Amino acid sequence: MVDIYVVLHLVAALVAGALVGIERSYHGRAAGMRTYALVCLGSTLAMVAAVDPHAWTPGMAISASDTGITRVIQGIVTGIGFLGAGVIVKEGLSVRGLTTAASIWVTSGIGILIGAGFYFTAAVATFLTLATLSVFRRIEDHMPAQSYLHCYVRFRADDMIDEDALRALVHEHGLHVSELSYKLHGEPRMFEYRLVLWSANPAGARKLAETLSARPSVAEFRISPSKD
Repeated sequence: MVDIYVVLHLVAALVAGALVGIERSYHGRAAGMRTYALVCLGSTLAMVAAVDPHAWTPGMAISASDTGITRVIQGIVTGIGFLGAGVIVKEGLSVRGLTTAASIWVTSGIGILIGAGFYFTAAVATFLTLATLSVFRRIEDHMPAQSYLHCYVRFRADDMIDEDALRALVHEHGLHVSELSYKLHGEPRMFEYRLVLWSANPAGARKLAETLSARPSVAEFRISPSKD
């Protein structure tokens, strides 16, 4: 019966993390549904392992005041946190490895369960982790989501378009300006707009690139996604 209650805790944690992650995935954040679900699941694994040592180590003499197990769990979680940080890589404006780091952390929680002798719950946690990494990926791939883009456009200073015209051009392609800044270069004099754009239309960036390429007044531009 204890196992059933613990499994309910794990499922509830997975669902709660996934619900928060859906909102983050929709807004185009690097940490999305799978990452949030795994972090919430991993936190629950560590918590249920530390709450009642008697249930996790049958036949061993452990007093209520014995904190050795919780210290071991704390050390494992802390150490794995540093290991997970090592797989997170920032490439330009994109961040990679967040879900991998979360899965490493969850795996350490599964190891805690196995070490404590709670094999059934560890098996359920393994299944939930695999389902999150595989099934949730397919869900994320088919979810409507906002994409964020970093963009700069350079014009010759004597042939630039004003801000209102640039905003209208961006809006025509289904993109929205989140941030905008300006920069004036030296010789030759070039005026540069830097923008952060968002859109729910994945084809908007391609169409905007085609339009900018066809404009003779555009000296240079770049459009980059802000996440992988």
